[in-house]
Amino acid sequence: MDNETIPAHIIALEQAALIRWGKGDPSGFLEISAPDVVYFDPYVPRRIDGLAALTEFYQPIWNTIFFDRFELVNPNVQVAGDIAVLTFNYISYKGDESDRWNCTEVYCCRENRWQIIQSHWSFTEVFIFKVKS
Repeated sequence: MDNETIPAHIIALEQAALIRWGKGDPSGFLEISAPDVVYFDPYVPRRIDGLAALTEFYQPIWNTIFFDRFELVNPNVQVAGDIAVLTFNYISYKGDESDRWNCTEVYCCRENRWQIIQSHWSFTEVFIFKVKS
């Protein structure tokens, strides 16, 4: 794979995992995460270290999170050798409701397989600025 095709491949991996997540199945992310993955999420007080711990974190939420569709807003993949950093804003929709997130996923290519080694999700804050007149 060359630097021209890596971004599309990384985005496709992420989208496939999110499709499964929207059906209550987080295993799509577990399958593309490295054994030494680290994970940040606003719902946990500290970093989650390793695939086993991430799997344990996902267990209670399996088949509880569902959404109808999602958008990756302005995804960007920066490639540096065997590392690719994917950043995007994320919106999921369930009926008339939406959730908005920021995401950074760091992928590493090991044995010709791109895997997440660092995942960071945070809430998107919406600020409305008023212009002084």
